[in-house]
Amino acid sequence: MDIVYSDKFIEALKAAKSVVVSTGAGVSAESGVPTFRGEEGLWKKFRAEELATFEAFNANPELVWEWYQFRRDIIGKIKPNPGHYAIAEMPGLFDEFHLITQNIDNLHRIAGLEDFVELHGNINRNKCVDCGEMNYEKEFADFPPKCKCGGRLRPDVVWFGEMLPPGAIEKAFTVSRACDLLFTVGTSGIVQPAASLPPAAKQHGAFVVEVNIEATELTFICDEHIRAKSGEAFPVIVKKIKELKGI
Repeated sequence: MDIVYSDKFIEALKAAKSVVVSTGAGVSAESGVPTFRGEEGLWKKFRAEELATFEAFNANPELVWEWYQFRRDIIGKIKPNPGHYAIAEMPGLFDEFHLITQNIDNLHRIAGLEDFVELHGNINRNKCVDCGEMNYEKEFADFPPKCKCGGRLRPDVVWFGEMLPPGAIEKAFTVSRACDLLFTVGTSGIVQPAASLPPAAKQHGAFVVEVNIEATELTFICDEHIRAKSGEAFPVIVKKIKELKGI
């Protein structure tokens, strides 16, 4: 596929020393990760908004855990797409690189990235409600599972009405405000506070690029608009970066 980009974008790639990529659900959707929202997200006549809350967990932890195990089984069979793998190459191409993701599916890590900001947590981790200790078990002796301290384990994801993980949004804003070039990828630009990262970068002088198959709430503030899936655009972008750097 031919990816159309401007001379200004090429100049921004040449000049950039610090780069941020901010990814949303569209990147995972290309791999087949369901949204679990809306009409297609119905599960046993429940919606995500009814299950992904601490109130639901308190009222019926067995049901909430059953839903998350169902999701884990689906996501566990899904592989990263070319966009994930291309983004995973980018830390080696710039002096400083940061990935910020709203996705909880772990696909960026499977693709090869190790250090990045997970704004909404990770579905493969569990967290103790009492002591806060992290746990990576997938099979449990008791269900719903408990921590070794005796407290209840829950999926380490951000539920409706909860704060983001400590330090995550602070780091996201810090690196976005300091970068030369920011990509906003596969996100509607509606979910806050992630939707405020591109404007923050723009206000501090960054060149902002949107990679999305359609216009979004962020389109008007972006300097460049690449109308393509991330799996189509990023392999081309990474190839171009390597050409510019003589790699």
